[in-house]
Amino acid sequence: MKEYFQFHSKLDSFHLFSVQHLLTIGVIFVLCFLLFVMKNELKKNRKRRIFRFSLAVLLVVSDVSYHLWHIKEHTWSIRRDLPLHLSDLVVILAVVMLLSRSNKLFQFMYFAALGSSIQAILTPSLGKYSFPHFRYIEFFVSHGGVILACLFMVAAFHYRPTISSMWVTILLVNLYAICVFVLNKLLSANYLYIMKKPQSASLLDYLGPWPWYLLSLELVMILSFYILYSPFWIKGRIERRKSYA
Repeated sequence: MKEYFQFHSKLDSFHLFSVQHLLTIGVIFVLCFLLFVMKNELKKNRKRRIFRFSLAVLLVVSDVSYHLWHIKEHTWSIRRDLPLHLSDLVVILAVVMLLSRSNKLFQFMYFAALGSSIQAILTPSLGKYSFPHFRYIEFFVSHGGVILACLFMVAAFHYRPTISSMWVTILLVNLYAICVFVLNKLLSANYLYIMKKPQSASLLDYLGPWPWYLLSLELVMILSFYILYSPFWIKGRIERRKSYA
């Protein structure tokens, strides 16, 4: 059992799009699908309250356990383990969104959280941690939980993102990146992978050398945000056509 919690794991290394990785993505996809299948049940106040508090607790436990694990293993580092990566920060913001039911926060989270979390589960930076290591499970629980939290607000509360909030999110993410760049300089860190690419396989491998991949990443972010908005744009077009018929 101890081997599943060791920082210097002796298990097999994580392999991108391996059977275990694809199965994990499949489980998250099925859970997201079930949210919309059961959306009428989730609109009932009692069940909606139970779900959002349970998911918030799960995200808190996952995030806290990650830091406690590093502390226990004597490996926690200010240069690596602060929740400054966007996909880590949105775990905390997802808890706030679930507890506050804030539509304003949802407008940011729908784009920033979904975009960063989907990218995280598709190209996770897990290195030597494969299933069933604690880090593997914690990683997918936290990032998968963020995706569920955002889609839950759509299914249960009927929240809808707007095109204006998409551009506000792009501005906020860029301002945040500037702040993180300064912190990276002060800490000699690489949060948001602004200073260099991660060692493991990622989308950045296909976006050119530093610093040009930062510009490419900006374009990818805008494109991915438009893709995330597209279901609502398509639905709006269909509804307008029906109203004119």
